[in-house]
Amino acid sequence: MTDNFTAAAAPGALPVVGHGWALLRRPLDFTASLASHGDLVTIRLGPLRAYVACHPELLWQVLTDDRTFDKGGWMYDKARALAGNGLPLCPHRDHLRQRRLMQPGFHRSKLERYSEVMVDEITAMTASWRDGQIIEVFPALFDMALRTVSRTLFRTSVDPESVEEFRRGMAAAMSSFLPRLMLPKWGEKLPLPMVRRLQQVMQDLLHARDRLMTESARDPGEDGGILSAMIAARQQEGDGGLSDADIDEQVLPLLIAGSDTVAASLAWALHLLVQHPDAERRVHEEVDRVLDGRPAQWSDAARLPYTSRVLTEALRLYPPAWLLTRVTTAPTRLGGHELRSGSTVIFSSAAVHRHPRFYADPEVFDPDRWLPHHIGRLPRGAYLPFGAGSRKCIGDRYGMVEATLALATIAHRWQLRSAPGSDARPAPHSAILHPRRLLLRVRPRPGTA
Repeated sequence: MTDNFTAAAAPGALPVVGHGWALLRRPLDFTASLASHGDLVTIRLGPLRAYVACHPELLWQVLTDDRTFDKGGWMYDKARALAGNGLPLCPHRDHLRQRRLMQPGFHRSKLERYSEVMVDEITAMTASWRDGQIIEVFPALFDMALRTVSRTLFRTSVDPESVEEFRRGMAAAMSSFLPRLMLPKWGEKLPLPMVRRLQQVMQDLLHARDRLMTESARDPGEDGGILSAMIAARQQEGDGGLSDADIDEQVLPLLIAGSDTVAASLAWALHLLVQHPDAERRVHEEVDRVLDGRPAQWSDAARLPYTSRVLTEALRLYPPAWLLTRVTTAPTRLGGHELRSGSTVIFSSAAVHRHPRFYADPEVFDPDRWLPHHIGRLPRGAYLPFGAGSRKCIGDRYGMVEATLALATIAHRWQLRSAPGSDARPAPHSAILHPRRLLLRVRPRPGTA
């Protein structure tokens, strides 16, 4: 890698809060705008100075050298206080052991079995809709995804009240996460109403998680879920495996990743199809030809290339995990810039996914930009909705299969149109990028009612 990169400080920092206000109010616009200032851009979040890698090569370096650019710093400290030290949040020293013990639960053979649960829940959701009904899309998809990941994690169904309790807890936790990040550590000890609300949000979410786990223990269902695969791997590893506490800490991150991010990706894909009739028509033609009146199944995923490209493009424009951090564990160079040990580097895929140097018309929704002959022109690091290197999301294939099957089944059975009161802007303050209030009216497509 050369050091022929540009560096700059982002303009517009406000007293005290720095760029935090812009990040809270316009998260996607702000992060996507940083590339216009340089390849490595410095921003301020309160008293903290952070470096945003806006060039694919720099982002690739950050994500693939996880020993130097570790998961740590203020963001991960606060995330671990909420969700524990599970695989998505643990530092480098704990990662290899946890990854090795969790990997069997995400083997391709297991995914094919999990897809049966996906099909079951997707079919139940789409069959429950009625002609003319207005759906608030993100909560509906969240419920479906949470039921799916609960069944594949615990191999048991959960009652609707537990799903709704967890959804409310998750929504509150995700929407309060960025304000919590901006709050200095000493501020968390003050008896302020905001601090009390944040503490209550954490308690509510953990209570909802524990309720789901209690239900699974009461009705464990059949063997073969992700949790049982972790337990089996632990037994094989002996004393070096995951403890009961370790396994408990994997549950909440898995529930979050398997519900919030899947629902967000699907919601954006549906919104984009409603806004682009030609793309919607092409999806309808493809799913009609492949599915022929039935729900999408595991074997169909590879036969739905255009539907998959729609999801890929939705993830480019609206990456759910849009802001993550790394902290340097030693002095290093990034883009020709010397970083001291303990420096904060921000990983925002939005900063490269809309970069005009690498994407023609980056703001335009164009699924065909993911045709094979176009993909080969992209540099490594230009598209990283799931991260890269050894810390790449362990459930990326799981999420893409579920989203593809869901999008195909919905498009095959229903035609969706915007409804009054819909607001498709990104939800403010949320750790997961999802629409504020996406309302769509559903109509059965001919021959599918």
